[in-house]
Amino acid sequence: MIESITKFWQRIPKAVLFGVAVLLQCVLLVLMVADRMQILREGRVVTLQTQPVDPRDLLRGDYVVLRYDISQLPAGALAGKTAETRNPVVFVKLAPNANGLYEAVSVSAEPVTVTAPEILIRGRVSYSCGSSVRTFCDKLTIKYGLESYFVPEGEGKKLEQARNQQKLRVVAAVLPSGRAAIKRLLLDGEPVYEEPLY
Repeated sequence: MIESITKFWQRIPKAVLFGVAVLLQCVLLVLMVADRMQILREGRVVTLQTQPVDPRDLLRGDYVVLRYDISQLPAGALAGKTAETRNPVVFVKLAPNANGLYEAVSVSAEPVTVTAPEILIRGRVSYSCGSSVRTFCDKLTIKYGLESYFVPEGEGKKLEQARNQQKLRVVAAVLPSGRAAIKRLLLDGEPVYEEPLY
């Protein structure tokens, strides 16, 4: 059986195999772009307040490191419960405050029902308590895939200063599944960078 498969692969010209490999890479690239486009086009829009971040890593290029008011939350009902994986997925229910900024209402291990204008955003706990048994800490550090934003060279420093003064806000698009992507950056309430739909 194995010999027949080996003989079959040996009969295929190398140019054909190379062409198939290139085609597969192109398909994967198109799928990645289409996934991002879906979030930006179909996702509900939420505005999030950023928080100061220290220190800056100078070796990673010109981008802004972002952290939010919703990046560190009390575990609530999850505190002390066993996590199934090392970095478990959680769902954070968000609701707008009087200023239109979305704030966390609750954290759960499974999707919960929300009613407009509430929204559910999906994140991953960056670590859990305990060495052998994985449990949720009293306070959770959550990453949403919105923690960095690449900007034109030379622009990162200005945005980081605005972020540290809490003048920078992020408008994110969130799908019903909870997946999110940065749609635009606001500096003092005015758009400064808009993510293209490709």
